[in-house]
Amino acid sequence: MMMNRRWYDSDEHTEKALSLLKDMDEDKRRSLAKDLTTFVKQVKEMREEDDETDVSIGIDRVLGLYKISNSRRWYDKVSILSYALKTMSTLPKEDFYNIMEGVHSTLAK
Repeated sequence: MMMNRRWYDSDEHTEKALSLLKDMDEDKRRSLAKDLTTFVKQVKEMREEDDETDVSIGIDRVLGLYKISNSRRWYDKVSILSYALKTMSTLPKEDFYNIMEGVHSTLAK
């Protein structure tokens, strides 16, 4: 079994969504990233109201955030997309993966 090297490889929808985003027209990608950031902020606000929600982003996602801060990946070069991913990475894993599944489903149409 091959080991995953990237934090997003552990989730099929996340990997596919990022692949589709990479091939997307620049203006459309920026627009989607802006909408995604707005949505993620709304989810974060709802989660903050729920005191019982535990947030643990995991070591792989922490490493991914570190690499984003060093602008080592293609999506780091798109500041609004990088910001959206940073913001999303602080959500509970289930929320993160659900959002990425929605992005993948939307883009795959």
